Amino acid sequence: LSVSLSLSPAPAACAAAEPPLRWEPRCRQQLRHLRDGGGIAARLPPRLEGRWVSTGCEVRPGPEFLTRSYLFYANRLFKALQFYYWDPSCHDPSYSLVIKGKLRLRQASWITRGATEADYHLHKVGIVFHSQEAMREVTSRINQTSVAGCGGFLPPGRSWVPGALYEVLGAKGERDCTAPLGFTMQELSLVRVETRFQPLPQPQQSGGRAVEELYLGDIHTQWGERLHYRPTGYQRPMQSAVHHVHPCPACGIIFRADEHHPPVLPARAPLPMRLGGSWVSAHCEVRPAVLFLTRFFTFRGSSHTWEGYYYHYSDPLCRQPTFTIYASGHYTPGVPSSKVRGGTELAFRVTQARVTPMDAVTVAMLNSSEPGSCGLTGSWSAGAEQDITRTDGCRALGIELPHTEYELFRLEQDAQGRRLLYIGERPTDGSSPDSPDRRPTSYQPPLVQCAAAPEEPPTYLSLKYWGKRDAGGKEALKPLPLAFLLLTAVVVLRWD
Repeated sequence: LSVSLSLSPAPAACAAAEPPLRWEPRCRQQLRHLRDGGGIAARLPPRLEGRWVSTGCEVRPGPEFLTRSYLFYANRLFKALQFYYWDPSCHDPSYSLVIKGKLRLRQASWITRGATEADYHLHKVGIVFHSQEAMREVTSRINQTSVAGCGGFLPPGRSWVPGALYEVLGAKGERDCTAPLGFTMQELSLVRVETRFQPLPQPQQSGGRAVEELYLGDIHTQWGERLHYRPTGYQRPMQSAVHHVHPCPACGIIFRADEHHPPVLPARAPLPMRLGGSWVSAHCEVRPAVLFLTRFFTFRGSSHTWEGYYYHYSDPLCRQPTFTIYASGHYTPGVPSSKVRGGTELAFRVTQARVTPMDAVTVAMLNSSEPGSCGLTGSWSAGAEQDITRTDGCRALGIELPHTEYELFRLEQDAQGRRLLYIGERPTDGSSPDSPDRRPTSYQPPLVQCAAAPEEPPTYLSLKYWGKRDAGGKEALKPLPLAFLLLTAVVVLRWD
């Protein structure tokens, strides 16, 4: 779901919909936590030494299902393991890649605030097949390539040899057969490490434990572009093998794995697609084209209607708001995806939207837009919301109304028992999934359910009035301080 409807998702109206009183505290608490920066610290330049692992099964555009285990040495060398699977639970391994090379951190990114740019050089890439079927499927793709030296990668009909390592990129560069695999390590060209604190499990215990997350560059959603794309956003973060969220059953399994013994995660059936309730971002999110945002959705299963609140910011901690957008409409019942196992396909109709500019730059842009293309011409001001439904959207923000998007959803439950909602990843080129053939094949960062499904509609309450109480101790609509409303970055590698 994207509210900039032909761009990437945008944020919610400054006046945000709040859930009914009986289930609003968790949603309020999480939104306030995000607004306050989420207790996150980021070091520039980042420290990468050590091992980083996936926290679960990851989905890349295609789709591709994989887990990762990357080891960075103090002398800038690295060994990366990528494990690929047939299934969305990462239970049935297909093949593993062993990637060895060298990484050099450069300067802070001029494009993506809070990130560090890096250069990398690959020394070797090898592949280990985990079944005859995987060997046949991959070698067929490589043998059909026109790349010199790759046509006869393996003779047709050759038997699978368990544990055998085949070189797809040579140490001396005489052969590079990685392209037919869609393989790229461009993710290493954009790096960010965040430290946050996880509260201790017992309420009576104070403090928390540090969690370190490694964000690497995003993978282009179009297969033909991924080999040359230089990232401006991130993919799902990996966590330090030492400083990770507890509990994390997948972390230990992936940490102990190697290319000959890939991690086998427990098989999981997807949860039934019951969207009812409210869902909120777990962290400040980053999208390609330098978009920082948080999201808040309410779905009503009985009427198949939805509301989305997208909050845009100019910084990677989501503390400096730029504009917010509210959008609403209805959606179709879901059907299992035939292309992305474990996913559910839905269509969303966007019929209404409102925009609130939050900084002078956005106000100036909207006031200079073509008359009749975005609300009331020349009337925009900071903190004031306008309905853009009557102008069929807002051309300056790429919003077109009414609008239909073809979506991919998935529901999961994490090790802490929280329900997670994955919504389809936005196209990297900024376009919209406005036709079935443009439906996503991978996911955005998950939303966390903060309220169960109600039958009554949510109460509409402005963010400007959160957390205030009257003399009797009851919730009262008193504005937050103006300052908040004005807030606007050794080892020589050998094959084992």
